[in-house]
Amino acid sequence: MPLEPPRSLSPSKVSSFRDCALAFRFNSIDHLPEEPTVWTVKGTLVHRALEELFWRCPRGMRSPAAAAAELDRAWSELKDDPEYLALHLTRDDADRFRSEAAALVQNYFALEDPNEITPVGIELMLEARVGSMRLRGIIDRLDRTPDGELVVIDYKTGRAPSQAYEQSKLIGVHIYALLCQEVLGQRPAQVKLLHLKEPVAITAEPSDQAVRGQRVKATAIWSAIEQACRNDDFRPRPSPLCNYCRFREFCPAFGGDPDQASVVLGATVGGAA
Repeated sequence: MPLEPPRSLSPSKVSSFRDCALAFRFNSIDHLPEEPTVWTVKGTLVHRALEELFWRCPRGMRSPAAAAAELDRAWSELKDDPEYLALHLTRDDADRFRSEAAALVQNYFALEDPNEITPVGIELMLEARVGSMRLRGIIDRLDRTPDGELVVIDYKTGRAPSQAYEQSKLIGVHIYALLCQEVLGQRPAQVKLLHLKEPVAITAEPSDQAVRGQRVKATAIWSAIEQACRNDDFRPRPSPLCNYCRFREFCPAFGGDPDQASVVLGATVGGAA
């Protein structure tokens, strides 16, 4: 039976389909509810603190102390958030969670000086029609250099990839570069992943050819998703990521039944865009 494709394609959905088509189906077609994890909620907290650092603090006042104050504010709000409460952290675990978030925020200052930055968009939603596909994404931060160039910034709170996987992790920000070209009419001079844990920055300079190539790749992935939906054929792709996949028990690669996932986990009514 044919399945309804998602209403749009985002960088995270592109990565999900490339990593494992079956996990993509569970998330983006069946809309099985997401379970909050320590890592995702901590990432939300850190992103919020850095977002507010640029919203609230003018140039010259974006200091480690100011970032710590924004983290305190975000932490106070997070403690009543349902996703955080669902983690059921002990007091010791909560203290460790808070300390690790604070370290990530402070590590940011080892990567760049925020007082030298002119952001033109924070948590910026961009959406464009590319062929038959609706491509959309939220850019953590979009900067404009003194020369008028655009720079895409994506904060990462997990461990930086090894050199062998570095380019694959840049796929998302390359899609952001494509969106900037489509929506704003300007190709970014740079796209950067700021990995706060190490800390380390991974930078790429997308050329016109690279942006055109990203358009071709995104269109090809969309065509593959449409075909998989028509044929109801989403095959698993076993990898080390399976050890962390919450759908593993329903995966045929591990003796599971995919049809049981919706029964056990329940689908979200209406799904997500």
